[in-house]
Amino acid sequence: MEKEPQKLVANNKKAYHDYFIEEKYEAGVVLCGTEVKSLRMGKCSIKEAFIRIENNEVWVYGMHISPYEKGNLFNRDPLRPKKLLMHRAEIRKLTGKLAEKGLTLVPLQVYFKDGRAKIEVGLARGKKLYDKRADIAKKDQRREHEREFKIKNL
Repeated sequence: MEKEPQKLVANNKKAYHDYFIEEKYEAGVVLCGTEVKSLRMGKCSIKEAFIRIENNEVWVYGMHISPYEKGNLFNRDPLRPKKLLMHRAEIRKLTGKLAEKGLTLVPLQVYFKDGRAKIEVGLARGKKLYDKRADIAKKDQRREHEREFKIKNL
């Protein structure tokens, strides 16, 4: 049986701008039927989302999955907290790391892998304003170099 490629649903570019991503984890998402159908149509936003560990369970808050058009009464609240599925050892490891000052969990992307909805979770450290400015300066410099290279090669 041939493996189907990952189908990206939502990407959180803001997380890479606001945080240094130290580690990445993959987690399954507990969803109801209409939420899965809406995700397959690409109607998901994780820009404002954040992740918490409560009672040794991982939950994502603020992940917006638009209601499915044909779902009527089966539709759930678009912003309801959704449980993430991770191994107990991973959760314990994350709990220990989150006790450190300045670390947090952020969702990086939502995608389908082998027909199942997954979230890529990043263990992140917040950037200071000067870090963000430095990143923007690097990006501008790289763009300028690409522009010059393009002009030379015409």
